[in-house]
Amino acid sequence: MGRIAIVDYGVGNLKSVVNALDYLGLQSLITADKAELERADAILLPGVGAFPDAAEKLRASGLEQTLLTQSEKKPLLGICLGMQLLFEESTEVRPTAGLGLISGRVDRIRTVEKLPHIGWNSLHLQNDCPLFRGLDEGCCVYFVHSFCGYAAREEEVAARTDYGASVVAAVHRGNVYGCQFHPEKSGETGLQILRNFGELNP
Repeated sequence: MGRIAIVDYGVGNLKSVVNALDYLGLQSLITADKAELERADAILLPGVGAFPDAAEKLRASGLEQTLLTQSEKKPLLGICLGMQLLFEESTEVRPTAGLGLISGRVDRIRTVEKLPHIGWNSLHLQNDCPLFRGLDEGCCVYFVHSFCGYAAREEEVAARTDYGASVVAAVHRGNVYGCQFHPEKSGETGLQILRNFGELNP
């Protein structure tokens, strides 16, 4: 794959993602420019914080329609809040529409465990997602979140984890991929996931 465009819409720790891609020898560019997203071979949508604020900033950037259009042509990976934005809507703070690329909604994790969920958890892989090529069932990744996606279609779920409840950890539909966890902070497993993303063909 050629260049990966990292969407800069004022939300997210972009540097750690860039560092991981650099380590893997994957060319990347942080950009808020529509033309750069169109020229890129793949797009990465990061995000931290609250869903409504991120959705508002993404729409204010004017890039929402570009992401929807480009996701039909090339791989798009949402990370953490970036994955949540792929869903149809979120209940965090107030009802807010997402991109609608994955069916379902984002809601607080329904668990007896302490929130936020912070730490390493194992993945239960399903539906043969290309992001997890070369990885074993039970591989561990790093999470930081209190909300998660509740998928309307189980075939769009690529991985789950257990945190006092079954939590959607990754999604996949067509060119669209999402990781609730942080692959850039998940050691060798996370690097393999980013490597696999970098090897996807549009």
